Amino acid sequence: MSNFPDSYTVSSPYLYMHLSLISVVFISLLINAIYLVFTPDAIALTQIKLFEVSYHECTPEIAKGLVNSNSRNILPANCFIVTGKAENTTNQTVYDADIFGRVYDANNDPVMQNRNRLGSIPEVSPGINDFNLRISVPTNQPTPLKLKKFKAVGFSSSVRPEKLYLNLESQH
Repeated sequence: MSNFPDSYTVSSPYLYMHLSLISVVFISLLINAIYLVFTPDAIALTQIKLFEVSYHECTPEIAKGLVNSNSRNILPANCFIVTGKAENTTNQTVYDADIFGRVYDANNDPVMQNRNRLGSIPEVSPGINDFNLRISVPTNQPTPLKLKKFKAVGFSSSVRPEKLYLNLESQH
């Protein structure tokens, strides 16, 4: 006679559900262990300090044909180049650093509503580096512009697929 109650006989669906639960837990733990052992190089976010941020108008060649998209229509736009210094305090190059900040017009109205990410810096070497990015501002927003809360966040290794990145560069 068996020591198991009748509900745990070999043909019982409860036994199979219990074994499947154990299998699922075991497989999940195994997958997590594999991810811990075989993780890619550290792709940690690195803060980049941006300072001496200013702007100037684009050259006519860069600004030619520039428009600013709006949800309802396309508006003519003014082109500006935002420049500044980026300080990487780590001893490693930071890649694909996204630039975040707020841009306001002379009336303190946001120039880019619902948009904090303004651009990116492909590579920031250790130390202080120059950066620039182009922004477009609707012509109906008065200048001077106010640039606030600029910062950047990048990665310790490139997050872009190398082949795709090289193909995009070769097309220009």
